[in-house]
Amino acid sequence: MSRVKYLQRSDTQADQALFDRLERERKLPTANLFRALAHAPQILDGFISYANTLRGAELSPKLRELAILTVGHCTSSAYEIAHHQSHGQKAGLSAEQLGAVPAFESSPLFDEEERAVMALARESTLRVDVSEPTWRNVAAFLSERQLVELVLTVGWYNSGVRIMGALAIELEDGYR
Repeated sequence: MSRVKYLQRSDTQADQALFDRLERERKLPTANLFRALAHAPQILDGFISYANTLRGAELSPKLRELAILTVGHCTSSAYEIAHHQSHGQKAGLSAEQLGAVPAFESSPLFDEEERAVMALARESTLRVDVSEPTWRNVAAFLSERQLVELVLTVGWYNSGVRIMGALAIELEDGYR
């Protein structure tokens, strides 16, 4: 059970403009994460803007989703994994690849670039600091801009899983 109430548009304390934005820019019904964060409307507004900016980055959507799913698996975040399976499929990941994310290092379903991105995501998530060999491996494939976008994505989704965990955000019915 969530540790805070999931706000909805009809709640008196709900910021109507924020719910307008959520309904315009995100899937309906509004995800539990956003409904919980609606208690801090100004921060949620910035949260949405940051997430939208990451989605518009130069880093390929496929690599972005592999990094996000790696964060989800490393942190055992069922919410993150469930929400990003569909994003991964839209980005071109196969069902087999989605299932192989936890064992990416030994899976023949991923190429060297994909494994390098996932290794950075795992190392950053589990150790915080990224080793020089891991950095050099991924830097062989990505521009400096893409490297920074990858690091920002991994950091952002690490903050997200920790927010979800602390607030005990539950998966919506459609994801169970």
